[in-house]
Amino acid sequence: MPIDALDPGLFAGYTPLPGAYDEMFGDDGAPRPELRRIAQLLAASGAGEFTRAQQLAELALLNQGVTFSVYADRRGAEKIFPFCLIPRPLSAADWAHLERGLAQRVHALGLFLDDIYGDQRILEEKRIPRDLVLGAGHYLPRLRGVRRLSSSTPSGVSYVLENRLITKRVLPQVLDQARVQRVDHYPARLAETLRSVSPVASGGTNAVVLTPGPYNSAYFEHSFLARTMGLELVQAADLFVDQDQVFVRTTRGPRRVHVIYRRTDEAFLDPEVFRPDSMLGVRGLIRAYAAGNVALANAPGNGVADDKAVYPFVPEMIRFYLGEDPVLEQVPTYVCLRDEDRRYVVDHLGELVVKAVDEAGGYGMLMGPESTAEQRAEFRARIEAAPRRYIAQPRIELSAAPTWDAAARVAAPRRLDLRPYVLTSREGPWVLPGGLTRVALRPGSYVVNSSQGGGSKDTWVLKGTA
Repeated sequence: MPIDALDPGLFAGYTPLPGAYDEMFGDDGAPRPELRRIAQLLAASGAGEFTRAQQLAELALLNQGVTFSVYADRRGAEKIFPFCLIPRPLSAADWAHLERGLAQRVHALGLFLDDIYGDQRILEEKRIPRDLVLGAGHYLPRLRGVRRLSSSTPSGVSYVLENRLITKRVLPQVLDQARVQRVDHYPARLAETLRSVSPVASGGTNAVVLTPGPYNSAYFEHSFLARTMGLELVQAADLFVDQDQVFVRTTRGPRRVHVIYRRTDEAFLDPEVFRPDSMLGVRGLIRAYAAGNVALANAPGNGVADDKAVYPFVPEMIRFYLGEDPVLEQVPTYVCLRDEDRRYVVDHLGELVVKAVDEAGGYGMLMGPESTAEQRAEFRARIEAAPRRYIAQPRIELSAAPTWDAAARVAAPRRLDLRPYVLTSREGPWVLPGGLTRVALRPGSYVVNSSQGGGSKDTWVLKGTA
C-alpha cells in the first residue's frame, strides 16, 4: 500500500529522507508491515484536523508548565519542550530485542561499578586501560570499598510521561486502537526500586527526592517525580546529618530519611567531601552513606560509567563479567587518550564527530562534516592539549520518521534517537517500555538535543499479538 493510498490523510505526499532508514515507511512508499495499522490510524487525520490537534497538544504543555531551561540562553527564559504529536512506533519484536540488549548493558555496567570500587579485576587483567578509568573525572577513589547503588538514570523521563498524557488527551482513540504498552507506571516502579535498596525493612522506609531548587534546569522533572511517586521533595536546607544518620526537618520534628533520590550534581552534594563552598549540599551525607545508614540513588561515583571515553569498552565489560556477546551493536569510537586514535582523529576531523567526555546537551561537540577550517583548527588544539577529554566517532546516519512541520502543515521526515530508562533494583534491571524519542526539528539536521533546537515524540511500543 503506497503512501498516497493513505490519502486523504496525514501522510499524503510523504517522501522518506534519502539515505536514512525511515522507521514507518519503506523505500517502496508503503508502511512497514508491522506498523501498517498505526499508519492507517494516524492517516485518518487530514492536515487541518492534525494542525488543530498539534496546537491543542502545545497549549496543554504550556498550561501544565512542561518547560526546561537552557543555561546558554542569555535571556534565561523557561522554554516549552517542543513536542511532535506524530508518535514514534516500535514493533513488539524490535522492542524485545532492544530491551534484552539494554538490560544486558546495564547489568554489565553495574558489575563494572562494583568492580572498580572493589577489587578492580577488570583493570588488573588489563581488559580496560587503568589510567582511562581511574583518571575519569567522576571516579571517586575515596569511595572505594563503599557499597553503591545502581548506575545513573538519565533525566527527561517526566517528558516521556507528559508526552503520553498529552497523546491520551488529544488522540485517545488512535492510542487505544494501536495497542500501545503503558508508561504511566514508571513512577510507581521507581518508588518501588528506591524502597528496595533501603537500609531498613521496606515498611519503615522514608524516601525523598533531593533537588538543588527551582532554578535548576530540570526542576520541573524533580517536582513531577516527587509528586507522582508520593515522596517529599526536599532541598539541602531541609536535611541534616546526626550521628551518621540523615534526617528531614518537619513541623513535627526531625524524621529519619533512609533513601535519597538525588538530583543534585555530585560536586555540590556534600561540602565535607566535595566542594567546600557548596550551598546545595548536605554536610556529612557521604559519611552517612559510607556507614550504610542511607541509600543514595544515583550513587556518588557512578558517573564514571557515563564517561564517553569508557563507553567503547562496554562490549568488553559484557564479555568479561557476563561471558556473553553483546546483544546490541554500538558506534565505533576513537579514544583520543590513545596515541594511535588521537593521530587518526586530528588527521580526519572533517569526517568525524568529536565530543568532550564531560559535556552533554550538544555542547563541546564538533560536527566535522559541517565544520569550518577554523573550528577544526580549534578542536585540533583542544585535543592535543587535553586528549583525555575527547572521543570521536564517525557520523552515523540516524534513522528518521514522519514529523509534523507546523510551518508547511505537512508530515516531513526528521532524524531521531531514543533515550531509554532502566531502573536497577536488587532484583536486576527493568526497562521502561518506551523512552524519550528526541527529534531534530530542523530539516536535514542531525542534532536532536532540546537545547540545540530539537524536540520530542511519544514513543509507542506496540503490544505483541494476543
